[in-house]
Amino acid sequence: MSTWFRQHCEKLGVIKDTPDSIALGTAIGMLFGFTPLFGLKTLLALLLAFLFRVNKIAAVVAVSLHDLVLPFWPVVYRLEYDLGYWLLHRPHQWPPPLTQTRWHWRGWLNWETFAAVGAPMLLGSLLIGGPASLLAFILTKATVARARQRRSEKADETNLKGG
Repeated sequence: MSTWFRQHCEKLGVIKDTPDSIALGTAIGMLFGFTPLFGLKTLLALLLAFLFRVNKIAAVVAVSLHDLVLPFWPVVYRLEYDLGYWLLHRPHQWPPPLTQTRWHWRGWLNWETFAAVGAPMLLGSLLIGGPASLLAFILTKATVARARQRRSEKADETNLKGG
């Protein structure tokens, strides 16, 4: 796993763009990856990367990386919902346990239900995704800069040996 991660981090250094642009594209993708906007995450990340003129490939890759941890997403979405629910209710209270909630497929076709669940999830996703995207920015920028420095040092060594 660490070898796989290291190889993919080194590939970021190969992208023809500045470390800031790649890191900001990754941060944008990470932020949208946490949102519950199914089907729109990639398009919104790509649009925002285009508007901010940052690396679009990094944004799309970062959004797609969330698919690798698919088995954990129900837990993450529940945490996002709980945080958003707690913040939106006065006085602050946690949502009722899932066992006490009655689910019916027709309820999800109702805009009121969608808004009641979607608003807390969106707020919670921003609270979790914000710090995660900031961390992704810092780590990606450092990783890309380090990979480029190593590549430059190897090229200098090759030139010295060959010349």
